[in-house]
Amino acid sequence: MPVNVRVPGPLRRLTAGSAQVEVEGGTVAAALADLEVRYPGFRDRLYDEGGKLRQFINIYVNDADIRFGGGLDTQVAEGDDISIIPAVAGG
Repeated sequence: MPVNVRVPGPLRRLTAGSAQVEVEGGTVAAALADLEVRYPGFRDRLYDEGGKLRQFINIYVNDADIRFGGGLDTQVAEGDDISIIPAVAGG
């Protein structure tokens, strides 16, 4: 089932500049795995050495933060939007 992934500016070089791409998957984890297959390089930027999402990466499904739901096991349906949001720090 196709879902849309919104790609942040710093990672768009992996998608040839596309701000949004379509991938397949029934969960966030499956969709991100398909994202890596279609656009190599995402895994290293999203996951740490232990296979967990990096601390500064936030993932939303239809505006809901997956950290407060099912995490990477969050179910997605056809047409859902997955947004990758890198945390921004400053001072």
